[in-house]
Amino acid sequence: MSKIKTIGVVTSGGDAPGMNAAVRAVVRAGIHYGFSILGVRKGYEGLLRGDIVEMSLRSVGDIIHRGGTSLQTARSAEFATAEGVKKAISIAKVFGMDALIVIGGDGSFRGLLDLSKYGLATMGIPGTIDNDIACTEYTIGFDTALNTVQDAIDKIRDTAYSHDRCSVLEVMGRKAGYIALNVGISGGAEAVILPEKEFDIDKDIIKPIMEGRNRGKKHYLVVIAEGVGGAGEVAQYIEEKTDIKSRATILGHIQRGGSPTVYDRVMASRMGAYAVKLLHEGVTNRIIALQKGALVNFDVQEALAMKKTIDKDMIELSKILAM
Repeated sequence: MSKIKTIGVVTSGGDAPGMNAAVRAVVRAGIHYGFSILGVRKGYEGLLRGDIVEMSLRSVGDIIHRGGTSLQTARSAEFATAEGVKKAISIAKVFGMDALIVIGGDGSFRGLLDLSKYGLATMGIPGTIDNDIACTEYTIGFDTALNTVQDAIDKIRDTAYSHDRCSVLEVMGRKAGYIALNVGISGGAEAVILPEKEFDIDKDIIKPIMEGRNRGKKHYLVVIAEGVGGAGEVAQYIEEKTDIKSRATILGHIQRGGSPTVYDRVMASRMGAYAVKLLHEGVTNRIIALQKGALVNFDVQEALAMKKTIDKDMIELSKILAM
């Protein structure tokens, strides 16, 4: 069994709906297993400053339905240095922290790997709306972000139909197209443009729009992933080429906010409790992942070395359904 007595929990990198549910699960499962739980506020920056508080069952009450992260998060240039990591280790020792659970993305997990090299037991929980962590099929916040974007698409379609317009919607995802591809299918887009696939603006955007117009369509939707960008330029090109009035919308950080969906709350709760259970069993330095509906775990280095590829069948489906 584990020799760990005190576990810290931190949310790092970009916030994602469901992070609070994961924190809540870590605290309550941790107390269930007999651990003392420390909350690290404002990411790795807070760890360096010693912004650390003891957490109880009540300290995570009334947060499961809230977006963002109650522990807050921040970027830390200092932590990216060897000196910063050593300082973080020394602060963890001051507070008697034996292990640290990090809820975040790839960048956060690289920091977790650095901490583990200096002897701190670690555990990573994937939390990012981008769903771009290679070892897992799903990351906390992805489902909520999809639903937020879909709601925006439904509203944009109303005005696009009213004015015979083309809407060009740019969604988040950094260099990954998972949000764009899924909402492109669910929103009935004429074209979905992804970082993972080269595109020809005339063939992949202009042609399907014109074909739709020839079939009697009165409004059009083009979804562009953040990693491609240029929604404004694409909208202008569409208007010049087709004489269809076109408007660009960049949704931005609205996609990271909002109350998490049931799926995100449940998945975050499962992952948080599972991370604690592994530490209780003496398993450390792992990344939690969802594979084929089941929770599994990978060695940190192994997880970070993995590459994630977008589903080609989904790309093909988006084209078939746009006809």
